[in-house]
Amino acid sequence: MTLTWLYVPGDRPERFDKAVASGADVVIVDLEDAVAPARKDEARRNVVDYLGAGRAAVHVRVNDPTTEAGRRDLRALAGSPPAALRVPKVESVATLDLVDLDVPIHALLESAAGVVNAAAIAAHPRVAGVALGEQDLTAELSITDEAALDHLRLQVVLAAAAAGLPPVPMSVYAGIGDEAGLLASTRRGRGLGLFGRAAIHPRQLPVIREAFTPTPEEVARAREIAEAAERAGDVGAVALPDGRFVDAPVLARARRTLALADRLAP
Repeated sequence: MTLTWLYVPGDRPERFDKAVASGADVVIVDLEDAVAPARKDEARRNVVDYLGAGRAAVHVRVNDPTTEAGRRDLRALAGSPPAALRVPKVESVATLDLVDLDVPIHALLESAAGVVNAAAIAAHPRVAGVALGEQDLTAELSITDEAALDHLRLQVVLAAAAAGLPPVPMSVYAGIGDEAGLLASTRRGRGLGLFGRAAIHPRQLPVIREAFTPTPEEVARAREIAEAAERAGDVGAVALPDGRFVDAPVLARARRTLALADRLAP
């Protein structure tokens, strides 16, 4: 599962290879919010040139497909499609039907309408993942407390799970220098079932990894469950040494915890 997603502005081509070398699981070259309107054409050319040179498999966030800028993005990318598209401002499946590139789509839900229609959007056959665009959403709804986002996040977590999609990553954290705030916010999201987070600077990547690294207690508990299952063999429920029983979903979660701990081990 993807843990870290790093945005890089499309009008800063000198940063593309640096972003790829940062260790992020996925690099997203941005043609939307990170690029000023006057530089959209330049950014689009940069991205097409980069993709055409076959330098690295990256995702591209295009502009809203219902706008002229978005339509130009899609036309330009047709000859050198990216590994996947991140489509902003998705409010219904009608927006997704405007995308004619044959690549996976990650739909960004950035409005009340997008969240309300999350289940239908997540179930669209072209969609490989969904995520919240929290800055736009909080502005629309006048949210000032992160706790108010929990209900919205859970709706999207449920929609993704029901559609069989990967876990929902968290939106970007704007405070680049606030590592403590990023860590606390990311741990809160982890508790809600979100997995992974988008970043706007490479220095945020280690903090995101730390937030999702299982604690020693979680690893010990998961190992106890996995070892009990191995001893028990092919049975429906497993008895732990303390007499508690766990079933297949708990065992699957324990194995995911162990795999994640191994992946993130120093």
